[in-house]
Amino acid sequence: MSPMSFESVKELFSLKGKKAIVTGAGGGIGSAIAFGFAEFGVDVALVDINAESIEVLREKLEKAFPVKVLAVPADVCDIKQVESAVSKVIDVFGRIDILVNCHGIGQWCPAEEMSEEDWDKMIAVNLKGVFLMCQAVGRHMIKQRYGKIINIASMSGSIVNRPQPQAHYNASKAGVIMLTKSLAAEWAKYNINVNSISPGYTLTPLVENLLKNNPKYAEYWKSLIPLGRFARPIDIVGAVLFLASDAASYITGHDLVVDGGYTIW
Repeated sequence: MSPMSFESVKELFSLKGKKAIVTGAGGGIGSAIAFGFAEFGVDVALVDINAESIEVLREKLEKAFPVKVLAVPADVCDIKQVESAVSKVIDVFGRIDILVNCHGIGQWCPAEEMSEEDWDKMIAVNLKGVFLMCQAVGRHMIKQRYGKIINIASMSGSIVNRPQPQAHYNASKAGVIMLTKSLAAEWAKYNINVNSISPGYTLTPLVENLLKNNPKYAEYWKSLIPLGRFARPIDIVGAVLFLASDAASYITGHDLVVDGGYTIW
């Protein structure tokens, strides 16, 4: 394209016909992302360790939208299950254009009381699982010379949330951000964009239950957010759809913070 010519801006945002994998699809943010993809005409594979949750979501999406939806139960910490899941998606879809790693766990635990098991589980799910999925899908994207990888990190990867103690969670999410940058650098030559999104406090069912049991945290956290409210899953979906589109083709190795302004203070 010459400096003075233009292509369709609207077309840059189109995702119709793309093929995507969403891990953690049984969760609040993951299911919202899968819904967003399906509404935009994307065939989507739902990956989660909870087989029942993604099967229910698969049925809902296929009834609502004219797209193919796969439910692929898998433990992202197990390399054999990861490779099997990716192979199944390729067998059915033929290719994978988009990978969104949205799986993850959380825990509050003082560092001095944290067990080795607590640490290992957090790092395995939140960081190792992201790497294994990126590696397996990345190999396929390298062959096709195209791909969009979006890792859901957290603002906790750049700051220390308060007052809850969660050193292992913060470290795992910081690892996701640096893994994202590293893969972006290695795979740029293959036309693969690798970015991360760092949500702030988001009202998923899990967080809503947490706040019901700890109402003082709700008011305290909200007081630290310039926009004065928690994120909704749909607030994260918009960022994912943008980074998955060719409108973001010149963005790679970036961590897009979606936190209502929490980290600007």
